Amino acid sequence: MEMLIGAVVVLWILVLVLAVVVFALARQIGVLYERVAPAGALMINQQVKVGDAAPEIGVEALTGRSFTVGQVVGAGQLLFFLSPDCPICKTLLPVLKTMLRSEKAVEIVLMSDGDDVAEHERFVEREKLQQFDYVLSEVVGRSYGVGKLPYGVLIDGRGVIASLGIVNSREHLESLFEAKELGVASIQEYLNP
Repeated sequence: MEMLIGAVVVLWILVLVLAVVVFALARQIGVLYERVAPAGALMINQQVKVGDAAPEIGVEALTGRSFTVGQVVGAGQLLFFLSPDCPICKTLLPVLKTMLRSEKAVEIVLMSDGDDVAEHERFVEREKLQQFDYVLSEVVGRSYGVGKLPYGVLIDGRGVIASLGIVNSREHLESLFEAKELGVASIQEYLNP
């Protein structure tokens, strides 16, 4: 009988220790969540900034359509800078396809640089990107200060840069639109006034 009572006491001690450990872990998760607040697109651009007039540059898409990047079009333009060999860019393509359907007033333009037009045409074919204007232009990338990929620039209907930054996830891409709606340069600015 004494052995049974001893076993029950040991089990209760283990249950109490486990409860303390679970409480401590839950507390640490809360602290971690506060430290790692939701973040939007990372703004590291030194060339242009939110509120600047978007540089207007005449371009030609792979399809042959000529138009001007940065010119007022409906509710605006989203310039998405990518590369065929960028794995993160490829993971964001389904998000862009969804945005093309949901953000009807915003023209989405895929931007890249490079000399091998055939490689980019194969990329468009392979990823089924025919519904987008796909432009090869190093000048546009330099004019908008693109240093790392994937990168997004949202231009509003007045031809002004509404938001921009590195977009590594769906949340970053959507944060460009949220920042525009909130009237702030970035989600970080909104969270940390």
